[in-house]
Amino acid sequence: MHEPAPTGTDEDAVLMSQLREGDRAAFTRLYDRHARSVVSFAYRFVQDRAKAEELAQEVFLKLFRSAESYEPRARFKTFLFRIAANHCLNERRRGEYRTQTSLPETEDGKQLDPAAPATEGPDEALAGKDLEGVLGKALAELPERERVAFCLARFEGMPYREIAAALNASEPAIKSLIHRATVSVARRLAPVVGADPLKSARG
Repeated sequence: MHEPAPTGTDEDAVLMSQLREGDRAAFTRLYDRHARSVVSFAYRFVQDRAKAEELAQEVFLKLFRSAESYEPRARFKTFLFRIAANHCLNERRRGEYRTQTSLPETEDGKQLDPAAPATEGPDEALAGKDLEGVLGKALAELPERERVAFCLARFEGMPYREIAAALNASEPAIKSLIHRATVSVARRLAPVVGADPLKSARG
């Protein structure tokens, strides 16, 4: 019998429980749902698509290996990005980006491929490379935990309580990290987008 998700609506937690019971198709579904987000998250740390894909593969390998001990006490996304944040921070500190082991095969013997880069939307296309470059530099200048908290909040849309759980911190501490990061990033982007940095920080 599969264990229910924490809120009764977290289908990913159910899939993770199914994977724990040996259902590899559940892992494929989890990968298909979240690989692109993990690649994008990793890219914010290394600013290199190929390296980000390598890191994402390693994150999902760790996720696969953690299935046996998984308990759905929190939302799956919180669990996944706790793994992703710790892995990206560790690899960033070591300055090494390499795929140690291939991802497990699917039931039909196929190898999961790295997530393809997301297609740019109209807003991103208009922003252009200058904005992306300034944003990348602004993120690179942030202290590590500020960068993680900021990325999870702004790019993954995670609420403070889930970021706090992922980073083993209190909600007030997370709010402080995100506020400082938002002010720093907004100030760097202001010359490009013409925004009031303090107004952007409050938004």
